[in-house]
Amino acid sequence: MAAPHLGLVVNVLRVHLMGCGKAKGVVMKAREHLVAAALVAAAFLLPSVSALAQTDGGTPAYAQVANTAPSSGVTTAASASSESDQSYQLGAGDKLRLSVFGENDLGGEFEIDGSGDVRLPLIGQVKAAGLTVHAFEQKVIKMLEDGYLRDPRVSIEVVNYRPFYIIGEVNKPGQYPYVNGMNALNAVALAGGYTAKANKSEVYLQRNGKNGEQEYPSDETTKVQPGDVIRIPERFF
Repeated sequence: MAAPHLGLVVNVLRVHLMGCGKAKGVVMKAREHLVAAALVAAAFLLPSVSALAQTDGGTPAYAQVANTAPSSGVTTAASASSESDQSYQLGAGDKLRLSVFGENDLGGEFEIDGSGDVRLPLIGQVKAAGLTVHAFEQKVIKMLEDGYLRDPRVSIEVVNYRPFYIIGEVNKPGQYPYVNGMNALNAVALAGGYTAKANKSEVYLQRNGKNGEQEYPSDETTKVQPGDVIRIPERFF
């Protein structure tokens, strides 16, 4: 214990003992004992409380905990979405925004037509369907380098995805705009929910450009892609 605290305890005890000799009555003595005990306890506890409130560097412990950074390695929604965009294959109905650095006349928004092509300034028809955005960028760059521009810098992004379709046992079957990260439950909700006869445990998907349907669980694990045809089957019991 520090010297100031020792002195405080000694003085408190001295005053207490002197008071006990002059006090009259059992009640007064008991009260003085309680007060003295409380003061002595406070003198002992003050250094401990102060030490707990501070770290070795003088920073409050609660501040040190609050400033602790979360552990790395957590996959965020944004990074997952970015990975999905990189693997996404373009198709008819997708609208693209193209920018060519220093060449404003070559940029703009262009939609992939039914044959999977995009008509671009200067280079004309370019096949885009089935390519990722990055692959399509590289294709456009090579075409511009072939007698048009030196070292062109091209940026392409999807502005609007092609729609998906939902049929079968939903209240509002039809065509709906695709939203990034959509799953089977989102699609059913957009279509007004299930009918009374719907089989709510499974869906059938026909991927864009592929023949035949595949069965999937009707939950958030079943991801919907642009151009998908979703069929909600009827239950038979």
